[in-house]
Amino acid sequence: MPHATGDRPFIPVRIAVMTVSDTRTMEDDKSGNTLAGRIEKAGHHLAARAIVKDEVEEIRAQVTAWAQSPEVDVIITTGGTGFTGRDVTPEAIEPLFEKVMDGFSVIFHRLSYEKIGTSTIQSRATGGVIHQTYVFVLPGSPGACKDAWDGILEAQLDYRHMPCNFVEIMPRLGEHLQRTKG
Repeated sequence: MPHATGDRPFIPVRIAVMTVSDTRTMEDDKSGNTLAGRIEKAGHHLAARAIVKDEVEEIRAQVTAWAQSPEVDVIITTGGTGFTGRDVTPEAIEPLFEKVMDGFSVIFHRLSYEKIGTSTIQSRATGGVIHQTYVFVLPGSPGACKDAWDGILEAQLDYRHMPCNFVEIMPRLGEHLQRTKG
């Protein structure tokens, strides 16, 4: 069974949170606040936070800037994963993925199904790697953000989590880049 072990030290990671919305402000961004609070409570660093309009180019620009920054290890977005005309976050981010994390979506939907049943099918949550940076695309509801953090990300972003976690492989995310330069 997965668990955290005291044999390893906690290693805080630098996490940026982006809310995708045409209407939210920092004051009323419940999902962004939910993520920021959980990130800090877990002992990680909130590296940056932004609210970006539901526009493909604006979303891509912010994610790309953070992914290229040495100050950001992980990007979590919230919002824009549904099926309405303004929901464009997956379309903006998925083409940037160098590696797609299919399992993130599968586990997210499994956890979500336990809480909201078949309504989980209306989310296009996804994850992947861009420029050696983990990127997770979550729905815009605070409940979905809680489910993703509490059920997946908190453990996977904890170096003490066994048998494996995202933190321990962070230094190796760019190996494919080294091979192409040689």
